[in-house]
Amino acid sequence: MPELQIGDLRVEVVRKNIRSLRLTVYAADNRIRVAVPTRTSATDVEQFVQARRTWILKHQARFQARVRPAAPLYVSGEIHYYQGVQHILQVHITSGTPQVVCHFGQTLELYVRATDSVEQRGKVLTAWYRAQLKQQLPALIAQWQHVVGVQVQEWGVKQMKTRWGTCNIRAKRIWLNLDLIKRTPHCLEYVVVHELVHLHERLHNARFWGLMDQFMPDWRTFRNQLKESLGESGIELDAC
Repeated sequence: MPELQIGDLRVEVVRKNIRSLRLTVYAADNRIRVAVPTRTSATDVEQFVQARRTWILKHQARFQARVRPAAPLYVSGEIHYYQGVQHILQVHITSGTPQVVCHFGQTLELYVRATDSVEQRGKVLTAWYRAQLKQQLPALIAQWQHVVGVQVQEWGVKQMKTRWGTCNIRAKRIWLNLDLIKRTPHCLEYVVVHELVHLHERLHNARFWGLMDQFMPDWRTFRNQLKESLGESGIELDAC
């Protein structure tokens, strides 16, 4: 991705078919990214960033001051989320197939082999999360396709560091972030609807948000719930 050095700030520049410049500071690693209309000059980008230098530094300092969660060790007693609800992890040693059993609102029972590493334990839980999300999505997508009046050709789940979802308009294909299974079901619905609406309108413009109001009047509530987790995830809401 092209970068500009603007004073002491290194800025990623993404050129898109958009009408205005958009600035993002990522909570996860303090990266600075500017999305700009295709023909915007480097001088205009520099002026735009310089004018917002104080805002950038304030947010970078705030993100750096946050206590970052420790990497999970997948041991008994850890807290892990499923559908927005805290669950206590209980680890059991098994000679059988590793698996996860969920007692909703209480525990996630993680069955692993005695020789499994931390990474292998994490893969077992991640595979379970992925299976749960893939199980829930067909009915959810079918329901909202009917409401929004579009039809996707393909959908999938993948781990994404900076987006909750993406939409390939030409291929009519949407991707959902695996981490959505840890958020509330309403947050998952919001992202599904958001991506489906992109099949009507590619840009995040007045028409797009008007369609969101039409199809999901409470979308702002669910979007704000996702915003509350940005400090943890570093995910940009409007990069969908």
